Amino acid sequence: MKKVLSFVLAAVLVLGVMTGCSNSNQNQDDDAADTQQVTGTVATDGSTSMEKVIGSLGEAFMNDNSGITFTYNPTGSGSGIKAVQEGRCDIGLSSRDLKDEEKESGLEATVLAYDGIAIVVNPENTVTDLDVETIAKIYTGEITNWSEVGGADAEIVLIGREAGSGTRDGFESITGTTDACKYRQELTSTGDVITTVAQNPAAIGYASLASVKDTVKALSVDGVVPSEDTVKDGSYVVQRPFVLVTKEGTELTEAAQLFFDYITSDAAKEVITGAGVVPAN
Repeated sequence: MKKVLSFVLAAVLVLGVMTGCSNSNQNQDDDAADTQQVTGTVATDGSTSMEKVIGSLGEAFMNDNSGITFTYNPTGSGSGIKAVQEGRCDIGLSSRDLKDEEKESGLEATVLAYDGIAIVVNPENTVTDLDVETIAKIYTGEITNWSEVGGADAEIVLIGREAGSGTRDGFESITGTTDACKYRQELTSTGDVITTVAQNPAAIGYASLASVKDTVKALSVDGVVPSEDTVKDGSYVVQRPFVLVTKEGTELTEAAQLFFDYITSDAAKEVITGAGVVPAN
């Protein structure tokens, strides 16, 4: 009986040692995994209209990847595209499609999401709806007074974006007003447009739907209110893509590739939707 008991105790001791070794090995494996965590930076540059969605994605990404720093430089679509061409950032951000010459230069576009371009006026303005043709006539100077479209007797003040802006390119392409708009002011960011319109009862502007605040009023276009649902089903016609720009043949860093893969995956859809735009996938 004593021999049997001694054997059982010995077996238990051996098992304990093996378990301890196993746990030790597991801990070592975990430690190794921690030391192999991806580190580095991800630099993005471009569209000011994409600030909300790319900022939300960057924050969510860094929460899960503590060794990586994400940066965003809001310079405008044209500048972001140029930054990729010149190797000054990992991923460019454009709120318009790439032009043929840009594609021919070796740039690649990946659509991240779709965003409505809201036509915004001051909350005091009594006008609530305009069709695309009327919007075009306003911006080309054919219609110059709000009274001509059912509003107050006041000269219309045209606010727009600077040349090279993806929002401007999208707006002018959709309304057929390319290089024909009679802007009073050409501003360098979505936020500046919203602030300027909010301060002038006679102003009209256009801005990313995701960035619109209650300081301005978004008009319906052809009777359709701009919203995530109407952008998604295509009934709101003033919309454009949010594009990720990379350079063909230039491999992203490990950190940048990890970020790119995340924001274009199903895992990012909820974050993209939460930022007020429609995921492309």
